[in-house]
Amino acid sequence: MADEQRPLSHVDVDGSISMVDVGEKAITTREATASATIHMSSATMKLLLEKALPKGDALTAAKVAGIFAAKATPSLIPLTHPVMIDRADVTFQIHEHDSTIEVEASVRCQGRTGVEIEAMTACAIACLTIYDMCKSADKGITIEALRLRHKSGGKSGNYDAGNGRP
Repeated sequence: MADEQRPLSHVDVDGSISMVDVGEKAITTREATASATIHMSSATMKLLLEKALPKGDALTAAKVAGIFAAKATPSLIPLTHPVMIDRADVTFQIHEHDSTIEVEASVRCQGRTGVEIEAMTACAIACLTIYDMCKSADKGITIEALRLRHKSGGKSGNYDAGNGRP
């Protein structure tokens, strides 16, 4: 019924939190993509593109950090399940004209639970790594609009935010 509230999936009958039992769920291909935008000064963007930052190549470090973060998500987010990730990737679209970087993280697995949190964690950590690599040149960097862009697989089906904000 539309008026009935759906029970919370991570709460026991006594009100305490618990991990959802996914043991009976079907194994399906599950994919998720998350994105965020980083804004920085044009001077910092120039240093990043020239790989002239004091800490080195920010984008390579961010890609590796994001992939590692996807795999480490259950160690960071308490009620997530360990997922055997088939693929994780982090990509960057650089927009020099407004000194922004669109960061996108994608994760795929064959499993009983989705990988939305893994994709969002990968994206967030990649962004934070860029900030860390650039902070000596620009402490005013902002990270904005971390969000799920797409997910597929599982009982709840597909979600696609499209190009704009949902």
